[in-house]
Parts: sequence; C-alpha cells; structure tokens
Amino acid sequence: MFGLAFAMGGAPGGAAGGAGGAGGGMAAFQQIIPLVFMFAIFYFLLIRPQQKKAKEHKALLEAMKKGDNVITAGGVHGKVAAVENDLVTLEIANNVNIKITKSYIAAIKKD
Repeated sequence: MFGLAFAMGGAPGGAAGGAGGAGGGMAAFQQIIPLVFMFAIFYFLLIRPQQKKAKEHKALLEAMKKGDNVITAGGVHGKVAAVENDLVTLEIANNVNIKITKSYIAAIKKD
C-alpha cells in the first residue's frame, strides 16, 4: 500500500514534474514486475510439480490390473482382485475383500 501511495505522490516539495504522465506509467509498470516474478515462482515451485504428480498418479491408476500388490492412501496393503470403473476390490487377507475408490490407491508395490 505504501508503494502505491508513494508512486501516486508528486515530486518532492510539492512541485509538479514536467513529465508526470510518463513517470506514472513507469511506476505502474514497476509495480507489476514483482507480481509477475511471484507468479513465476509459484508456478515453478508449486503448481507445475503438483500437475506433474497428478499426471503420474493418473497413469499409475490406469496401468493398475488384477493381481497387482498395492498400498492405499490409508496404508492398507492388498492385492487387486478386480478393477471396475472407479472401484477396486482388494484382497487384504485370505477370503477378505474390500472395495475402495480407485483414486485412493497411493502406490503399486514392486515385488
């Protein structure tokens, strides 16, 4: 807020500058530059890695098949007994099957 008030102020001592219109445009441009840099930092440090991770998780879910050993987001380990549209049936013990939503599969174990 202080930067905006400072940019809108006149010349020191209250004297009006001869090129006040050109200086105001430059001040507005200088205020936008930090916002552009902040957005670029947020994009490369936060947004882009999350999008990449989401793409990898989607590929993992599409590659899942019957017989894979998986770990759910809640930490349940099991073997995929069946894959339906958005449901997965896991065998977590002999003759003990549970159904969970496909998106809750966190990883496929490499055995």
